[in-house]
Amino acid sequence: MRGPALVHTALFDLSGKVAIVTGGNGGIGLAMATGLGRAGARVVIAARDEEKSQAALARLQASSCDAVAVRTDVADPASVAALTAEVEARFGRIDVLVNNAGINVRRTAQELSLEDWRLVVDTNLTSAFLCVQAVYPAMRRAGGGKIINVGSLLSVFGASFAPAYGASKGGVVQLTKSLAVAWAVDGIQVNAVLPGWIDTDMSRAARRQIAGLEDRALDRTPAGRFGEPRDLEGIAVFLASRASDFITGAAIPVDGGYSVSL
Repeated sequence: MRGPALVHTALFDLSGKVAIVTGGNGGIGLAMATGLGRAGARVVIAARDEEKSQAALARLQASSCDAVAVRTDVADPASVAALTAEVEARFGRIDVLVNNAGINVRRTAQELSLEDWRLVVDTNLTSAFLCVQAVYPAMRRAGGGKIINVGSLLSVFGASFAPAYGASKGGVVQLTKSLAVAWAVDGIQVNAVLPGWIDTDMSRAARRQIAGLEDRALDRTPAGRFGEPRDLEGIAVFLASRASDFITGAAIPVDGGYSVSL
């Protein structure tokens, strides 16, 4: 007979599962990949920068994670199709998808070029659509799956310096809700994570470029600190595991209380 501790642990056990993490070679993506790997999943890093991916693999393997990297341009339908075909051929299944790949171009709307708008929206939102569409057949055949879309506080707040980023991340949340409703019948749960001010290369660049942003962000965060990428490990494991089987269509802030603070 299993004791309470074993039953509790089993809820979060990802042994035998295969998880794709886009943009998983750094920052929040690498942290989520690490969490999934430590929980027992085989992790596939999907990213363009091969050198960065190899460095990420070394870190994952040092944490006893089973991981591989597949060079992928998530905004290119052919590249995404090749990714899912390779993962299925190699592992025979796809259980978890984390749509994390993202970029930002910080300019006001009147300064933003159409090329920059398309770049941000294609990388942050269109890529998520392409990836969910690509993994759906494998998840449906398996009788279920977990999709985790990485949004942002700018999914719900506005920022004058990031109109394309905000639009793309707002779209991520609405895409999450639509997929959750459509694919619940297939046993697929789709949820979004909304990171707050996490200390990554992207947020450090914003804090350098926008005067006063660092102090404003920290002053509004009740936790009194910027988040670390590792703060996203737990939510990734939770949403990828059977512990979250009755949660779908949610957009969960991981922000130290920023979104509930006046």
